Amino acid sequence: MKFLKIVLIILVASVGTIYAKPKVLVFCKTAGYHHNSIAAGVKAIMKLGRKNDFDVDSTTDATKFTSDNLKQYAAVIFLSTTGDVLNDTQQAEFEKYIRNGGGFVGVHAATDTEYDWQWYGNLVGAYFKSHPAQQMATIQVIDTNFIATKGLPTEWKRFDEWYNFKWMATDLHILLKIDETSYKGGEMNGNHPMSWYHAYDGGRAFYTELGHTDESYADPLYLNHLLGGIKYAMGK
Repeated sequence: MKFLKIVLIILVASVGTIYAKPKVLVFCKTAGYHHNSIAAGVKAIMKLGRKNDFDVDSTTDATKFTSDNLKQYAAVIFLSTTGDVLNDTQQAEFEKYIRNGGGFVGVHAATDTEYDWQWYGNLVGAYFKSHPAQQMATIQVIDTNFIATKGLPTEWKRFDEWYNFKWMATDLHILLKIDETSYKGGEMNGNHPMSWYHAYDGGRAFYTELGHTDESYADPLYLNHLLGGIKYAMGK
């Protein structure tokens, strides 16, 4: 009987391991401007996890960036992080995580982060320059077949805060662009990407500029866009 109990415990543990849900980490530390929409974003991502069979942890604690901790996550989401959020040791641990096949999602101000760490710039794909006042604009869907754009209108009119970028990586697969004729303040000569993905240094990275406002995290179209990016980063 004791032997059978031991076998049963081993089998339950094995099944639990096989069917364990993937998990993501939402990192929302800010060392510069703090977006009030971070709170709404964390809640929305947790809700997406419950509905789509993945678990979600969130933290502002950079000491969580260790190899032992990060290895439990299928993806790490930088949700409107700003400024210098990781020290040199933590940066090295995150690089190791990506090189071991980890996933990354950058949301909105993730491009306003770690300007002196070019590896991160290459990962997220761009660095923030400026933005005009929040306003309506038209987003053009460039790739309608990707998981993060399926179901979006080819011309998507929405209200948000629209970034100009001072630098962009050259290996990005562009998903969305903004029509600079549809709003005031665009500074990228008509070629203005807003979302992209790419394979980078052994891992997968997705970025969306959208998501400044609280209202974004109650918008089904935006949430499906974000969910698609998370699924890509997780390797689904």
